[in-house]
Amino acid sequence: MVDRLRAAGCVFAEEEAEILAASAGSVDELDALVTRRAAGEPLEQVVGWASFCGLRIDVDPGVFVPRRRSEFLVSVAAGAAPAAPVIADLCCGTGALGVAVAVAVADGTGDLNTGDFNTGDLNTGDLNTGELHAADLDPAAVACARRNVARVGGRAYLGDLFRALPASVRGRVDVLICNAPYMPTTEIAFMPAEARDHEALLALDGGTDGLAILRRVADAAAGWLAPGGVLLVETSERQAPAMAAALDAGGLAARTWSDDESGATVITGTPCQATFQNK
Repeated sequence: MVDRLRAAGCVFAEEEAEILAASAGSVDELDALVTRRAAGEPLEQVVGWASFCGLRIDVDPGVFVPRRRSEFLVSVAAGAAPAAPVIADLCCGTGALGVAVAVAVADGTGDLNTGDFNTGDLNTGDLNTGELHAADLDPAAVACARRNVARVGGRAYLGDLFRALPASVRGRVDVLICNAPYMPTTEIAFMPAEARDHEALLALDGGTDGLAILRRVADAAAGWLAPGGVLLVETSERQAPAMAAALDAGGLAARTWSDDESGATVITGTPCQATFQNK
């Protein structure tokens, strides 16, 4: 099995073999899983789950796999969130980011790698995880996200950005996450085949410069944020200045956060006082 995976180009063949073996109920099922992985399907889609911020997140075939670098956005969001926050997760994919923020805030430490949450169990019991709303334009992603967010009392909706959210959320969002695609259209062909061939194009294509969707979010976010609320988006380091300018144009004070270890770049935006006076 390891030889088959290594021959297919899997860098961490031994680790993947262990995960595949643990996920199979029989020799025949294991052979089928290895065949799918060797053909290039993402490991997370093959076994049906991903490890994200110490949590086990359901991942269905064709749905965008949560990236480890996005754990940095979760840490920034958790550090800025009040107790029992109202969270909106746009372009949610599996819903992993919104769920991880809700769990981190409920933990009270903002650290997802401590305590019982490191077991991968999202059944948070009596903990107050706040209010979570997730939305995506991909029906397959929404079906997957509904299972994940339900485990922390959240809801997922099918629709285009803010149009998918219930009107009752407007002006109440404490943490607004939008992990929209930021890959320029012409660069998608150079992405790894795992993403290019097995994830929905609308989860990858960010338009001409990669910021088409994020600009729409920046333009409308202030009207949905609560006083003291924050918008968080992920971009590349190269795109950060343009994204910060888009937030400023939308009436949000922008700040850039970087993590050298993961290479992640996050831009946050908080409404200026004048923005609230004009709402």
